[in-house]
Amino acid sequence: MQALEKDSVVAVVGSGAMGSGIAQVAASAGHPVLLFDTRLDAADKAIAGIQATYARLVEKGRMRQEEAAAAGARLRRIGSLQEAGQARLVVEAIVENLEVKRALFGELESIVAEDCILATNTSSISVTAIAAQLRRPERLVGMHFFNPVPLMALVEVISGIATDKAVADTVYATAEAWGKNPVHAKSTPGFIVNRVARPYYAESLRLLLEQAGEPATIDAVLRDCGGFRMGPFELMDLIGHDVNFSVTNSVYDAYFGDPRFTPSILQQELVNAGFLGRKTGRGFYRYGEGAGQPVVQQEAPQAKPASVSITGNESDALAPLAARLGAAGYALHREETLDSTPGFVCQGAAVYLTDGRSATVRAAESWHDDTVVYDLLLDPAGATRIALAKADQCSIEAYNAVVGMFQGAGFAVTRLDDVPGMAVMRTVAMLANEAADAVNQGVCSARAVDIAMQKGVNYPRGPLAWADSVGLEHIVAVLANLATIYGEDRYRVSPLLRRKIAANPHGARFHA
Repeated sequence: MQALEKDSVVAVVGSGAMGSGIAQVAASAGHPVLLFDTRLDAADKAIAGIQATYARLVEKGRMRQEEAAAAGARLRRIGSLQEAGQARLVVEAIVENLEVKRALFGELESIVAEDCILATNTSSISVTAIAAQLRRPERLVGMHFFNPVPLMALVEVISGIATDKAVADTVYATAEAWGKNPVHAKSTPGFIVNRVARPYYAESLRLLLEQAGEPATIDAVLRDCGGFRMGPFELMDLIGHDVNFSVTNSVYDAYFGDPRFTPSILQQELVNAGFLGRKTGRGFYRYGEGAGQPVVQQEAPQAKPASVSITGNESDALAPLAARLGAAGYALHREETLDSTPGFVCQGAAVYLTDGRSATVRAAESWHDDTVVYDLLLDPAGATRIALAKADQCSIEAYNAVVGMFQGAGFAVTRLDDVPGMAVMRTVAMLANEAADAVNQGVCSARAVDIAMQKGVNYPRGPLAWADSVGLEHIVAVLANLATIYGEDRYRVSPLLRRKIAANPHGARFHA
């Protein structure tokens, strides 16, 4: 399907941050753009702001003067919806209210031509519901941009039940022509990103509730070990707890109380207190003058152990970390043990990648008191930090030897309390599980969900590509162990993960 021709008029309704951003992108791509807002001065200010942005891009050498002048000239404020009659595409970016959106599109339907595509930028309302009262619901589609629109590459192209495939394909191709990374999705609660991202917040809130560590410590582990651009607590403070909590509640209610999306009482308390994050000066962190720098837990320096062994079966997952330890001067040799799980032995301490069990439970089940588990690393060769959890039975001498082992390889070592699944592994497993369920339920493809999470929320790796890297068998083991320990349906394993493993027990993957 071809994109709309560049001379096709695009009308944008709403001149707030999203509407003005959409108008800027469409004008930059060569379209004549009509911008409407019920407040005429708001539309005028938006156009002036876009033209000022073009001027700054020229100053920085990112846009030629003639391109900026031409793009700016393509923007025009209209005083009424009637003036949008010539549009081939109308994108709505107004208040998130179903009845208001329905009324707008009902009015537009009597103004625009029969071949005009109607698009909603809704982030949470059913596209099917918005289109339901139109004479021709098949021409309405979701075109969900992310803020700030000019910088964020993702566009979710959302098809309601009635949406014509040709309409969705045209919007997809048009978004692509605008320099975006579009993905197709079905109209389901949260679409792709707002659904699949829930565990990033939910699991960190659970970790805090269970006293795994302070917010600054958990944030540092997700950033430095997991490669996420922002930790979950600083991100929630940035978004605003009123907004984040509202989205979580919306998804939870839309899925009829599915425990996977259960809101957090900790976040509810912040909202009740009015501690909404940066915008109020206090959330999980304090902001403003005299706020102070949050302290990240980090273990004191320990002596470098004399020797380290590799134990268990050969493992591709273990290889990068083993290589880093070898480069640090450890003469790694293989040691036979009763446990076939890949890991390390350091002065009698058994060291394993977390499999969803706590170190304490793992120590009891293996009859080896001196057990330490470490969290998942996005990049074992380059990570600056590693997170450890110590079994309650483990001696402090054995634990300190493990700390010294990792410090000797250049890691800052952070200790989390011994919660099941730790931080990064637990979060990645739940993200992958939710992504797999979205694919299993026909919301989107595996490729689409990975693109969406990387381009929409800047994840360092798509959740299904990450699951491939860790190993689907290990991801399922983590989820199954969490489900057993907590006894909650929250951690049920997606049927698609189990199906993938059943079809290829030793090499199951989402991506070839």
